[in-house]
Amino acid sequence: MPNRHSLFWRLVVLVAGFCLAMIWAGGYVGHHIDRTSSYLSQEAHRVLAGYADEAQAALQTGPQALARWLADMRQREPGWLVVVDEQLQALGGQTLTAAERQGLTFVRHYEWPMSRRYDGLPLISIPIADSGARLVMRLPERFRPWRHYALLRAGAVYLPPILLSVLFCWLLYRLLVSPLDSLRRQANALRGNRLDSLLPPSIARRNDELGELGHSLEYLTQRLRDSINQQQQLLRDLSHELRTPLSRLRVACESELSAEEMRSRTDREITRMQQLVDSTLEFAWLDSEQPRFECEPVDVAALWDVISENACFEAGWPRERIRAQVPEDCQVLGNLNALAQAMENILRNAVRYSPAQGTVCLSVDRDGNHWRLRIEDQGPGVPTDRLSVIFLPFARLSAARPGGDGFGLGLAIARGMVLMQGGSIWAENGDTGLIMTIRLRSV
Repeated sequence: MPNRHSLFWRLVVLVAGFCLAMIWAGGYVGHHIDRTSSYLSQEAHRVLAGYADEAQAALQTGPQALARWLADMRQREPGWLVVVDEQLQALGGQTLTAAERQGLTFVRHYEWPMSRRYDGLPLISIPIADSGARLVMRLPERFRPWRHYALLRAGAVYLPPILLSVLFCWLLYRLLVSPLDSLRRQANALRGNRLDSLLPPSIARRNDELGELGHSLEYLTQRLRDSINQQQQLLRDLSHELRTPLSRLRVACESELSAEEMRSRTDREITRMQQLVDSTLEFAWLDSEQPRFECEPVDVAALWDVISENACFEAGWPRERIRAQVPEDCQVLGNLNALAQAMENILRNAVRYSPAQGTVCLSVDRDGNHWRLRIEDQGPGVPTDRLSVIFLPFARLSAARPGGDGFGLGLAIARGMVLMQGGSIWAENGDTGLIMTIRLRSV
């Protein structure tokens, strides 16, 4: 079932409105034509009222004058006519047959609408001033109503649908074609490598399928732009990082070092460059592929023990300097290898920046349906406005956290690993150092 913002409902309203408007317009225009076409024109009213004035003048003069006027009227307006009193008795010496007298019962006032069902010309009645007499005559042919009824009716039948169809097509164009044309132009801009194109406000405000399509296209544009910028930045940083060990190797080759010193220097620099390339490729893989790791229950306490043993062996720390406060039932839903690498990178950073005789502590507490894993060191911390920067690749804050010789990729990789497991990670300054928090779902 379409949701309430779906384009389906707009189309329903548009089509239903078009149909109802068509029905209403046809009925209204037809009814208006029927009414206006059934009345006599203003010219007919003026002429017929003039005949009544002439009949009144003749009637006031006498019966003979009325008879002469009637004879003259029959010359001017061929057709039957008579002047009658209130009892429908003919005046002016005229006599009426039974059929003519019966026809007087079907006389219509000349200001009333004329019926279209009558085959011939109707009999009309024109009052003669205040005398009570009336002039009854056959309507002249030139005053016949409904003269252009067929033409007007055809206009009422065909013109409103044409106009409403034009309006309907215009609204349909505004609703569908115009937004699609805007999206087409944005897609063409991407094809032309113009990655700065923005979603038109008219589409950005929409909540229907076209709006979702526009937002998806905008997201893809943003994603592509960020990916290209990040790749370019990554290449610049990688080339910069590689220049340093290569320069040291060149200096070593030009210096008079012994074979053992040269081998040791070369091995150290090659190992460093290999670590740099491996970390860079891993980060690039996370950023471009964005894999979704298969998650399973992971025992945090057991994982921390293994990671701590490795970190103590690498750093030469005694085991008691890495502590843990983990509840016995603490199990998170994650990927064992990915979570191990993320926590290991954070732990290595914490060990690297901790002072002499410092400690690193893992504390875990519940947050609703999640667990929060907090790794705290005793280093100098990070300025508050730079807390988000440490997760960027090749980010180094040596002024704030001295003592490291890494490449600034460890936390960037850790962040990618956590996000790919559906978790979140952030940094904050604690009482004694930096606190890195990983939030993952509980089992």
